[in-house]
Parts: sequence; structure tokens; C-alpha cells
Amino acid sequence: MIYLDHAAATPVSKKVFEAMKPYFSDDFFNPSAAYLPAKKVSSDYEAAKGVIAHAIGAKANDIVITAGATEANNLAFSILDGKVLYLATEHDSVRKVAEKHGGTPIDVDKNGRIVLDDLRAKINDDVVLISVALANNELGTIQPLSEVAAIIREVRLDRLSRGVKTPLYLHSDASQALNLLNVNVARLGVDLLTLNSAKVYGPKGVGCLYVSHDVKLKPISLGGGQENGLRSGTENVPGVIGFAKAVEEASAHMNGNRKKYAEFRKILLAELQGYELVNKKHSLDNFVVLCYNGIDAERLVFLLEEKGVYVSTGAACAANKGTKSHVLAAIGLSDSEINGSLRLTLGETNDEKQIHEAARLINEAVEVERGRNG
Repeated sequence: MIYLDHAAATPVSKKVFEAMKPYFSDDFFNPSAAYLPAKKVSSDYEAAKGVIAHAIGAKANDIVITAGATEANNLAFSILDGKVLYLATEHDSVRKVAEKHGGTPIDVDKNGRIVLDDLRAKINDDVVLISVALANNELGTIQPLSEVAAIIREVRLDRLSRGVKTPLYLHSDASQALNLLNVNVARLGVDLLTLNSAKVYGPKGVGCLYVSHDVKLKPISLGGGQENGLRSGTENVPGVIGFAKAVEEASAHMNGNRKKYAEFRKILLAELQGYELVNKKHSLDNFVVLCYNGIDAERLVFLLEEKGVYVSTGAACAANKGTKSHVLAAIGLSDSEINGSLRLTLGETNDEKQIHEAARLINEAVEVERGRNG
């Protein structure tokens, strides 16, 4: 198997799995219970939260554990008592909840980067929340969040000078970024930040939302009052222990991984034939998005699967439904170009030998499809 879809899912690493195992059996206690073994589990849980928080320059009490990035994004939008702006290329877990609140999309350029002048033009005194993903899940495009934050600070000062009391907050979904970028909430200037364990070789179904001290959210589930009352329910101790270990691993190997993926990307771009590169600038090192105009990329996916190569046509949730990518449409690709686009995302399961073999097999599949099309 040659797996080139790490943006969709990553395997749980061996060290992560080993860290989690005791909390399924020996240390199985409910952290809310009063006896000593349960208190020990509660302490371990809080320590794990501290590890996750430290990785982004925050404290354990600043993060709310969720059942993944989708829930974290929905929780972030519970702040709303006003209008929202969101990047046109946002993941559906942001885009759909923003649309529910009558949100307005912010334009992107042909590389998927935010058009800052469009952002400025669309901020009015009713806007309360702006959501811009740090790195896009289909293109890998890295956004200039610190520049977005600087614009927001200017708007806040302007509102203050005019006596406008409407607050303005910045949210970012950093699910794809934690494995390859140094994510620090103060440096980025965000008020809310989403993370996802499943994208950094941790367990699925675990994520978190960083919440700045001056942000007041509304609970999306009620019950025992866990997670500062914002997300009630018995804590997923094994999941959070695994998430913390995955974050530690990501931090330790970040620089080496970036160099490795950049080299793999260079090999692919040199050996693949007949493509147009979609994400030309400002991309994560492990993303390679290709357009084979005139070819049905879904057929390429099936042909490659038969050869043991796993790639995608974009976000897994959208590809599985057979819907057109709103991300590729937002950057100006035609329907034909969208239909011919492949997303390759590199990761820890890959080595250089696989990359050379993948390039050969992709070229063969493309040649077969071009021949079929005459």
C-alpha cells in the first residue's frame, strides 16, 4: 500500500497507542469520582490537556476538549450574537455553520490566500466573528493569520474610538497545521483555535478548542459541567492522553518532517507528467494538488486503488458525496479542471521508494485515461 491521503486521516502512531492502552483497562476510572484511583486519572487527564495547551502557548484551562474539529468549530460559533465572515475555502464544518448564521464569505486569490482588501471591505460594525483556517484542508494553503489579526486590532480600536461596543473575534481551524507549523495563539493573534488529534497521528474523535480569556461561549451540551461547563460528558481519557502524546511527537519531529516532505514533493513534481500544479505558493510541505484537465479524477482514484495507491480528489467528506469542491471553485478553477484534480498528501507512512513508485503508477493511470478519452 502507498497511502497518499494523510490530510484525510493519519494512523495512530505506536508511541501514541502505547500511551493510551493503560487508560482502557487498568486506569479506567471516571475522573469525576471521589476515590484516589479516579483522582489520579483526573490528574493525568489535566496534565495531558496541559501538554496540548503548551504546544500552542496556552494553559490547560484555556482549552475545551471536544469530539474532534467539527464539534470544536461548532462550539466556536456559539459566540455569535451578530454577523460572521468566513474564508470562502473553509472546511464544511465552518462553512455550513457560518451559512446557518447568514455568514458572508471572504474572497481568496488563485492560490487560495485570503484577499485582505476584501476582508477590510466586508467588516462592518455588526461583524462579531471572523473565521480563517490557518492551513486549508484541500490545498494546504497557509494563511497570513497575523496580518488578519492586525486588521482586526485596527477595527477594534476604530470601534472603541467611535463608541461602538460590538466585540470582534478571530477564529482559526488549525487542524491541518499542527503537524507542520509552529502554532502559537499569541503570535497568530487568534481568540479561538481548533485542533484535531486525527490529523497528527493521534486517535480519531478527539479535538479541542482554545478559548481566549475574554471570550464567552455558550455550552453546546449540558450535564455534569465538565470542560468549564462548555462540553459536559464523561471525559475521553484515553483519547486525550493519546492526543497529548501525538502533539509531543509532532513538535519533536516537525523540522525533520518538513524537510522530508519537501523532498518527496520535489520528487513527485519532477517525475509526474502532464499535470498543472494547483497549489503553487504558500502551501504546507506535504500537500501536492494536481490538475489533469480533461480527465475524470475519480476514475484515476479507482485505477490507482487497484494498484494499491490511495489518493483523493479533495476533502474526504465531499469526495465521498460526489459533490464539486467549493474550494477549487473559489480559486477560479473551471468544472473541467475541478473534475480533473487530485490531492496527494504525504505523511509518516511514506518513504522515498514509495514516492518514486507512486509517480510511476500515477503516470501510467493518466496515460490509460488519456488513451480512453482518445
